[in-house]
Amino acid sequence: MNDSTSDNAGVIAIPPIVYLVGLLLGLLLHYLYPVKFLPTAISVWSGVLLILMAVLMVLSALLAFRRVGTSPDVRKPTTAISTDGIYQFSRNPMYISLTLLYLGIAAWVNSLWILLLLISVLVIVDQGVIKREERYLEKKFGDEYLRYKSQVRRWI
Repeated sequence: MNDSTSDNAGVIAIPPIVYLVGLLLGLLLHYLYPVKFLPTAISVWSGVLLILMAVLMVLSALLAFRRVGTSPDVRKPTTAISTDGIYQFSRNPMYISLTLLYLGIAAWVNSLWILLLLISVLVIVDQGVIKREERYLEKKFGDEYLRYKSQVRRWI
């Protein structure tokens, strides 16, 4: 990987954009044909709780990246593998936090459409982002990443 332009995972899209597209499509469908999935009395509170969990998780993941001196940007080279903090429990806490944020918004808005579109979002993230990142990290870090991968789950 001598060429710095190819020293990245080559993901199909920036992950927050994938979640945003699913969310916007869900909001559009909800606007046109609203379908709720939660009792109104708990939708806002559950949404707020999920969003708060997402914020705490992403802050923890960003702190772990900062400690090892690598960027969370999938378009940039990974210079180190983060294995401490939240990365002891999941190889992808950033994507879990985006999923929690997405679920929180779905609950807050109380939209079944947003919730259903999460399935497509997760398939795209898994196939077009995570699997590509894993191949990249295996190629770049070899046994170090393979050991980490064998010890820590992909999601939770």
